[in-house]
Amino acid sequence: MSDFSPGQRWISDGEAELGLGTILNCDNRSVTVLFGASQETRTYSSRQAPLTRVVFGSGDRIQSTDGWHLIVDDSKEANGLITYIGENEQGELCELPEAKLADTMQFDQARDRLLTGQVDRNDWFDLRFRTLHHHHRVEQNPALGLAGPRVDLIPHQLYIADEVARRPSPRVLLADEVGLGKTIEAGLILHRLLLTGRAERALILVPASLTHQWLVELLRRFSLEVTLLDEQQSLAHGDANPFEAGQLILASQDWLFADPHRQAQAEACDWDLLIVDEAHHLEWSEERVGPGYACVERLAGSVPGILLLTATPEQMGQESHFTRLRLLDPDRYHSLADFQEEERHYIEVAEAIDALERLPGQEEDRQRVAAVIHEADSQALLDTLASSESDAAQRDAARDQLRDQLLDRHGTGRVMFRNSRRHVGGFPERRLHVDHLEPPAAYRRVLRRLSRDEDYLDELLIESGLDHPEVLVYLDTMYRALANDPLNAEPWWQIDPRVTWLLERLTELGDDKVLVIAHDRETAIGLSEGLRVLGGMHAPVFHEGLSLVERDRAAAAFADEEEGCQVLVCSEIGSEGRNFQFCHHLVMFDLPLHPDQLEQRIGRLDRIGQRHPIEMHVPVFTDSPGERLLRWYRDGMDAFSAPHGLGSDIYAAFGDALADALLDEEALEEVIDETRSFFESRLAERDAGRNRLLELNACRHERAEAVISSIHELDTDRALRRYIDQALDIFGVDSQDLGGDIQLLQPSPQMLDGLPGLVKGEEGFSATFSRERALARDDVQHLSWEHPLTREMMARILEGSMGNTALALLKHPSIPGGRLMAELVFRTHCPAPKRLHLNRFLPPTAVRVLLDESGANLTDKISFSGLSKNLNKVKKAVARDLIKSRHDQLRELLDRAETEAERELPSIVEAAQDRMRTALDAELARLEALARRNPSVREDELTALRDERATLDAAIEGTRLRLDAVRVIVTVDEDSR
Repeated sequence: MSDFSPGQRWISDGEAELGLGTILNCDNRSVTVLFGASQETRTYSSRQAPLTRVVFGSGDRIQSTDGWHLIVDDSKEANGLITYIGENEQGELCELPEAKLADTMQFDQARDRLLTGQVDRNDWFDLRFRTLHHHHRVEQNPALGLAGPRVDLIPHQLYIADEVARRPSPRVLLADEVGLGKTIEAGLILHRLLLTGRAERALILVPASLTHQWLVELLRRFSLEVTLLDEQQSLAHGDANPFEAGQLILASQDWLFADPHRQAQAEACDWDLLIVDEAHHLEWSEERVGPGYACVERLAGSVPGILLLTATPEQMGQESHFTRLRLLDPDRYHSLADFQEEERHYIEVAEAIDALERLPGQEEDRQRVAAVIHEADSQALLDTLASSESDAAQRDAARDQLRDQLLDRHGTGRVMFRNSRRHVGGFPERRLHVDHLEPPAAYRRVLRRLSRDEDYLDELLIESGLDHPEVLVYLDTMYRALANDPLNAEPWWQIDPRVTWLLERLTELGDDKVLVIAHDRETAIGLSEGLRVLGGMHAPVFHEGLSLVERDRAAAAFADEEEGCQVLVCSEIGSEGRNFQFCHHLVMFDLPLHPDQLEQRIGRLDRIGQRHPIEMHVPVFTDSPGERLLRWYRDGMDAFSAPHGLGSDIYAAFGDALADALLDEEALEEVIDETRSFFESRLAERDAGRNRLLELNACRHERAEAVISSIHELDTDRALRRYIDQALDIFGVDSQDLGGDIQLLQPSPQMLDGLPGLVKGEEGFSATFSRERALARDDVQHLSWEHPLTREMMARILEGSMGNTALALLKHPSIPGGRLMAELVFRTHCPAPKRLHLNRFLPPTAVRVLLDESGANLTDKISFSGLSKNLNKVKKAVARDLIKSRHDQLRELLDRAETEAERELPSIVEAAQDRMRTALDAELARLEALARRNPSVREDELTALRDERATLDAAIEGTRLRLDAVRVIVTVDEDSR
């Protein structure tokens, strides 16, 4: 019966929830099984397939695909397939081929094990029941998927993760300012989608310099193991598609975007989610579409979920920003002109929201709100708010609802989330320290000639091969480019006073960490060499010419608190993506030409969690283009004091004029004045319009606080510690108290194989139940209901047979010896596709039934805990003999218990349907109302939600009970041994 044949019925040992499977095809190497009830297909090795053949015996009740039932009397086999013979409900003799068995049939594995004398330990049975109970609670918690990651509970991050991850196919732009945690938001979204089954495969594309940082962050914070794919790894897979090597693939954008063949392989895979970091680097214009943009656009056409991450969504201009939104929803964002017109309308909406706070007040405030609402429900809320008969509570409720509706129904808030530092708050002060230095003779000679001879700039550009204005601002680069000049014989770092200035600053700062950023790679390399030669200081260098391993080694040497180096020298690449918030001294050896790059630099240190003021040290040469550039930044747009997100607009408006004014003091003052006026005007315009709407919509604090409250509920759950301690003991994991609420988990010689982070012969890992301690110690893991170890132990129990049978002895003075009791645990079974996340409405639900030997129901009279603590174990040989002697009686009790349990099912199903309809009907009504006013609600999103509701309704209606576990209890006299 172990040979596979098409049409045979098997079940998965590890994924029992898939239901009854059908063999589709098989050969000597593999076997493919279709699980029709859950719409899943699996392919296994023929030799090691984790499958069990389904064979029914006399007396078993089976169901056909057409819904009728048959009581098995006999069976026959032909060509490896079984045909069952018996009577249907009408008493007619019928045959039912196994291929016609219903996919949703249940299997009483516990019944079969018990009646054949297979019993487990009593503590295993206890753990199984408690696992069902806790799993039922946790799966319905609103914070599921957000509580496990090792992150601070920051409201705006949790709000975005909760809002985005609850969507069937999220397609959003995460555009928080630098340092507000976009990577954490993306990780939270990914973690929840994976945990709830809404996603199984994800492709993560990041700049090459950030691949290892993402790899470490996903593992350390979210316990997600990803496959890092590059060309070397791809070649190792031969002709196979390397993107099929794992469920979560992390790849370098630089590598993928440069290789059409690898792009085709990535596009050939089925992905549930695409994450693209630093999305502002995707180049698009009407004249040219960059390879990166083209690749992401093709992937976006087939991947249902997309997260684009960028701290500077409009860095390349409004048109480029529009094209990124177009990747998310090409139907919604098809016209740039329409988009620009819509943005102009946001000021009216923002003013209406401000007017809400003043109502009931002036009539003009009511008119301002009325002008932007068009729905009857919104008008009714406005009437309530403006009415003199409404009390304070009614007005507050109406104001909150109307505010939410305006935010929902206007703007890009559903597809773009952008929090600013001023909106989030709690960021450190920024302090600018400028030191004026005299330029060396070689630099001064060039600057003087430029000031006297207007034509010399053209000669310099030709001679050096550099661009304007780089040749003016980066004097060391200019010096190196003119290396043929006999006056430029010495290395630039030997003649540049900024190097000795930096050595002096490093000495003054003592042990404080210092990040140094320079525009050019050659400058960074030379500066590192200068610090070594002139000051005997080891300064690792971080630039784009290094391999990923070399970059990570440099960053790690800088980050090490005890033995690490004091300073890290970076080229401009060091100002993107990397997190250096453990440092608060930033030396800008030179200044970038684009305001957004300046903010990127500062943002490496100025992040959430930074506890010190940001000390920015900038050396400039007196009366030089670099000094004038600093004045433009400082006086024209307050670029050093706080981020404002207007850098792209300002540079587009004044970049050319600035370049021309770097050699003209009078022209510079005019550019600074014009820049300041433009900056203040755009700042006011932005704050009045779209950005204000985005900020209001990017974190709704009541929702965020509700999520945080739910996480606290899971974090402080007293049952968690008791459950994990019991599970660790049963699974064979030793726990040693290290003090400070930290314990060392180590595998014992008896440990069951395959537990995450625990390998026999290795030392294990340290863990704590405290989120605060886990955040303070990178080497300590955070134990939670979502930790991989907890999830794995619960899955082993729920999906396997561990503890589903037991036999125990009960000594009680009021109960005569020799009596029989049966404690049965039934579990709801409702096969449905994982993507529906059915468990939020109907997680596996336990129905306990306790019967005495006469069939009387004692469930309400004797609790599970009260009974368990009075039971005694019995040897397995004795247990088998007892079961054998009571075989017929046990069959009757099992049948009786099923009838008792079925009485509980209708109320369970009704409650689940009520929960589902309450949640989805309200969300569907909200989205339908939004769609009438806000085109950012996609039609396919509405269709998916309607289909989800219908499928869930049918699945819940089809819920059945199956016997999950059974314990036989035999009473013994008090004096028996």
